[in-house]
Amino acid sequence: MVRQRRDRIAPETVGVPAGRRRRASGLRREELAGLAGISPDYLTRLEQGRATTPSAQVVEALALALRLSDSERDLFFHLAGHAAPGPDLVPSRVTPSVQRLLDRLSHTPVVVYDATWTLVSANAGYNALMGETSAWRGIERNAVWRNLVGPGNRTVHTAQEQAEHEARLVADLRLTASRYPADRALQRLVGELAKESPRFAELWESDAPAPLPDTSKRKIIKHPEVGRITLDCDTLIVAVDDLRITVYTAEPGTEDAERLALAIVLGTQTLVG
Repeated sequence: MVRQRRDRIAPETVGVPAGRRRRASGLRREELAGLAGISPDYLTRLEQGRATTPSAQVVEALALALRLSDSERDLFFHLAGHAAPGPDLVPSRVTPSVQRLLDRLSHTPVVVYDATWTLVSANAGYNALMGETSAWRGIERNAVWRNLVGPGNRTVHTAQEQAEHEARLVADLRLTASRYPADRALQRLVGELAKESPRFAELWESDAPAPLPDTSKRKIIKHPEVGRITLDCDTLIVAVDDLRITVYTAEPGTEDAERLALAIVLGTQTLVG
C-alpha cells in the first residue's frame, strides 16, 4: 500500500520541489522517508515486506505524509496490526481541512505540533528558517525535550523568557495528560522527561500557576547565514484536533521581511540541491 500510494502523490502537493530531472511523477523513497521522519532504509524494508511490525507512531507519520483519507488511514493501521487511534489517545492527525490551510501557507514558515508538543509536520519554509527537522527521531521531535534537555532551537531568549517558555510548555503538557490519562505513549514521554530533566520534574510537580499563554509574540531568530530576524510568532490552536500550529511572519516592506525571504530562499535551494 505504501509503494502504491507513494507513486500516486505529486511532489508539489506535499511541498517537495519537483525539479526538472524527475522521471517518476510520484514521491521518491527518500522524500517520503524525510516527510515521515524515518530512514530510507527502513522505508525500503517496509515496502518490501521485510519490516512487518511498524510502530503506531511510524504508521501515523506515514499516513500523514501520504495524505491518506480517514478510511485509508484506518485500513493502514489495520494492515500494520494496530487499532486506529481512538478518542482516548492524543491525536496527531492533520485532517484534510487543516492540510488545505497549511497548503495555503506553503511560502510561510509553519510547524504543527500535537498536544504533547511533538512535531507532526514542518514545511520547507520552517526548515529553512529554524533548521532541518526531517532527521529528528523519537523524543527529538518533542519541543518540551528540546527546550529542557536537548539543543533548543534558533530562537533567542533571555534567561527569564526561556524559564517562562519552559513553564508554559510543561503546564500545557500537564493539561494534555489530564485529558488523555489512558495514553501510554504520553505516560512514557512524561517519565522520560522527568528522568532526564530535573527542571521538568520540578515544574511538573509545582503548584505555582503557569505563566500566561504566549500565543502571539515577537521573537528573534538567529539564522546562521542571514543573522538575526525579528518575526511575529503566532500559535493557532485547532481545538477539535488538539493541534498547535505556529506561524512565523514579518511585517511587509521591512528589513526583517527581506531577511526572512532570503533565509527561505537559501534553505530551500540547499534542500533542492
